[in-house]
Amino acid sequence: MHAITIPEPGGPEALVWAEVPDVEPGEGEVLVDVVASAVNRADLLQRQGFYDPPLGASPYPGLECSGRISALGPGVSGWSIGDEVCALLAGGGYAEKVAVPAGQLLPVPEGVDVVTAAALPEVTCTVWSNVFMVAHLRPGETLLVHGGASGIGTMAIQLGKAVGATVAVTAGGPEKLARCAELGADILIDYREQDFVEEIRKATGGAGADVILDIIGAKYLDRNVRALAVNGRLAVIGLQGGVKGELNLGALLGKRAAVTATSLRGRPLQEKTAIVAAVREHVWPLVAAGTVRAVVDSTVPMPEAAEGHRALDSGAHVGKVLLVTPSSGPSPAAG
Repeated sequence: MHAITIPEPGGPEALVWAEVPDVEPGEGEVLVDVVASAVNRADLLQRQGFYDPPLGASPYPGLECSGRISALGPGVSGWSIGDEVCALLAGGGYAEKVAVPAGQLLPVPEGVDVVTAAALPEVTCTVWSNVFMVAHLRPGETLLVHGGASGIGTMAIQLGKAVGATVAVTAGGPEKLARCAELGADILIDYREQDFVEEIRKATGGAGADVILDIIGAKYLDRNVRALAVNGRLAVIGLQGGVKGELNLGALLGKRAAVTATSLRGRPLQEKTAIVAAVREHVWPLVAAGTVRAVVDSTVPMPEAAEGHRALDSGAHVGKVLLVTPSSGPSPAAG
């Protein structure tokens, strides 16, 4: 089979489409013939040599994929060869085949084509596990999403609205904010021109945000705490703005607020299985009904994964950038 390899860490040009040994499904795994994968920030870090795969995971990048089951490993039930699926991965999505624990599989949702389905696993699992399973967003509360035009952000907007929350977003520029508004965002904040703390307080009558989903990290830590409402919950899922910040415990204590930080890739199988099951129960019906949809910015042939990485690096994208394997045929239009 072929896969994207990283012979030496570096820029996008470090990604090399090469022939590699075939993979076989182990106990409790299925083999998926990959139709598409998606570019995530973690892939960029792995390419640069800053984010090694977890022990035992595939060495190839790619934290999600879609495709068709071509073989079942020992002990697998409930799935059949030929099933169209998408999957949450610890690695290996940038390849023609990948072995996936059965608990990390999801059926391609009704009404979604198999290529577009590759845009769903990582964002739905990340948003559902953090915003709902950890931060417990409730109807009537206010959710602030940093990076509203990102893959994570576009999904968080839709799921927040689906449960009856007011959704605020930060994004860079009027075009990205307009796309967020199309997805249902109620409060639009241009982080280049506006102070999100002032804007969220103004929009909420001084109360602040009940839940903040943050991809920035250290750079936003103090402001995020100031933007929280009483009993607010800050969920940190990214470190684009650095890893070390100063936390005002007095402000946190006064608000009876909480700060959590999680990642998805390194979680043990049983935790990932529980998250995937929750997404299938709560999110998949919304996707099938058309209430929530994958937002795809562009599709790139997988052997040209470097172009997908450049697109994400540029910051100009809205939603997900997909990588399509050569055998998959024409890709659907992005939108």
